[in-house]
Parts: sequence; structure tokens; C-alpha cells
Amino acid sequence: MGVSVKRVYESTTSSDGTRVLVDRLWPRGLTKEDAAVKYWLRDLSPSTELRQWFHANPEGWRMFRKRYLKELANEKASAAVEKLHRLTESERQVTLLYASQNDKYNNAIVLKELLEGMPKPPSSVGRGSAGRGRIRKAKKQ
Repeated sequence: MGVSVKRVYESTTSSDGTRVLVDRLWPRGLTKEDAAVKYWLRDLSPSTELRQWFHANPEGWRMFRKRYLKELANEKASAAVEKLHRLTESERQVTLLYASQNDKYNNAIVLKELLEGMPKPPSSVGRGSAGRGRIRKAKKQ
């Protein structure tokens, strides 16, 4: 399994493998043919509130990452994470696509780390965690 991350506006290459869009909204100005997206997993995207908070506070990457991982523990997102895990196991190469202009800090980076077995992943996120434990909402800042 190979997982890479790429901005959806970059041109498609044969090395992309299966292209998965991980944003809630369709990228502006792109047709479905141009994007060449095979799967669109909207439930993997951060909430609107979290996305807007991070856009206003780009220095808060660690807090964004922590809150985003907590959001991935909800029922819909956990199912989408599990689908993404299955996809990466069955495909040779998967490319996670995002629309953000920030290529260093975005939700696709967090998902890639999660798929690659990030060091000490939170117990409330990932395979087999759906339905276990109580999940608290992150405080708004």
C-alpha cells in the first residue's frame, strides 16, 4: 500500500493510482473529468467550524490536528475511515486529494499519517474503534 497526498488542482499522473477526494465541498472550477476522482469521501473532512477556525489560526496546527482526530471518531467519519483503510489495503497506490492552498498543513496530511500508523494514534480513532468509549466535543476557542 502506498499513500500519497496531492492538491486536487495538480495534474493527474499515472502514479496517482486511486484518487480519493477528502474534502466536504467540490473544488471550485474543476469538472469531474478534470479531477479524475474515483471516490469522494466527504465524511472524512473536518467540520466547517474547525476548518474556519484553522483558516483564521494557521499557527494552531497541533490543535487543529487534535480536534480533527476527535471529529474522525464520530459514527459517519469512523465508517469513512474504515472504508479508506479497506481501500488502501486493496489498492497498490492511493492518492488523497485536497483543495486547500496550504500544502503543508491540511486534513489529507492527518489522514495519511493515520493510514500509515501515526506514532501513538488516539484510541478513539482508527480501525475497530467505532462505537467504543465516550467522545467529548472539543472546546471552541
